[in-house]
Amino acid sequence: MNTDDTGTANRDARRSAARFREMLASERRSAALYRGLAASTDGERREVFLQLADVEDRHAAHWADKLAELGEPVPTPGGVGLRGRVLTWLAKRFSIDAVLPLMERAEHADAGLYDNDPDATADMASGERSHALALTRMRTGGRDDEAEGGRGIARREPWHRSDRSGSLRAAVFGVNDGLVSNTSLVMGFAGSGAASPIVLFAGLAGLLAGAFSMAAGEYISMSSQRESYQHEIELEAEELRDDPQAETEELALIYRAKGLDAEQAERVATTIMKDKDAALDTMAREELGLDPDELGSPWSAAFSSLIAFALGAVVVVLPYAFGSGTAALITAIVLAALALFGVGAALGLINGRSALRGGARQLIVGGAAALIVFGIGHLIGHAVS
Repeated sequence: MNTDDTGTANRDARRSAARFREMLASERRSAALYRGLAASTDGERREVFLQLADVEDRHAAHWADKLAELGEPVPTPGGVGLRGRVLTWLAKRFSIDAVLPLMERAEHADAGLYDNDPDATADMASGERSHALALTRMRTGGRDDEAEGGRGIARREPWHRSDRSGSLRAAVFGVNDGLVSNTSLVMGFAGSGAASPIVLFAGLAGLLAGAFSMAAGEYISMSSQRESYQHEIELEAEELRDDPQAETEELALIYRAKGLDAEQAERVATTIMKDKDAALDTMAREELGLDPDELGSPWSAAFSSLIAFALGAVVVVLPYAFGSGTAALITAIVLAALALFGVGAALGLINGRSALRGGARQLIVGGAAALIVFGIGHLIGHAVS
């Protein structure tokens, strides 16, 4: 090996060692934090925290081994860290429930930490994801509809359905985008003083271009999302095949976080793992938060987006299709205002909020955008005339 190759290898080794030390310190801090939280509670919660700490210890041991392979010294444990001390104090001073949301957000942010790490093992990636879900179930008392494919509440309360196909989401965004963007476009041309046929043509062009653009974008987005979900399920299948014992422990941990005692959780997890298909379906729902039967339909989302955008965009086009001049402009403004308020009010009701507030907010935001573009069009029209 020549001098350049040796230098490059040394630099790579130093970078790897620095990363391994960082991962080791992070896992040790997490383990210490979980043990500190375990000391602040009792019963099943305490046992779950201790199990989470044990998992973090195994992850830490992995990074310690990686350092040793490089011939690097393994640092001594550095304690829980400032964040850990604060969270532990809050748990002792108030309650575990006071810190669970903070812990949950942090774990969900780190859930994919090891997914594409070539130096991590497969069970480390799944372990990080199961931590986040375990904390979610602990906080909600096991009521986690997202992780269960939405079936729990959806069976009892159908208005809570998750719409994994993406159609409703695409329709909501589509009608908003169509209404606001095409209203702004038409107002811009109208403000410039363009003739009514030109405004009509601009509105129709905006409608068609926007609708098909939204549909194409939504199709690509949903296709990528579906492929990503399928890949996650395939990885889970590999983990079940390569290390079923670790997956059984993770599933038992999830059920313990839902409220089952250790014996019940282990019995349920062991029973499920006897059937490979049932095990994969259960782990996809419980660990990944996915429903294998509802991974999203790209065509459905694209069609919904196209139709919704067109419905929103056509509002300001209609007055110019049947009229012209000032009358068409005033009619377009009135229809756009009513549509903006109506869409905002409907969204408010769907989200359990005030219809009046949602409508007013949508009207103000969409109206401001249209007014600004109208003013810009007016200035440009005067400048070029």
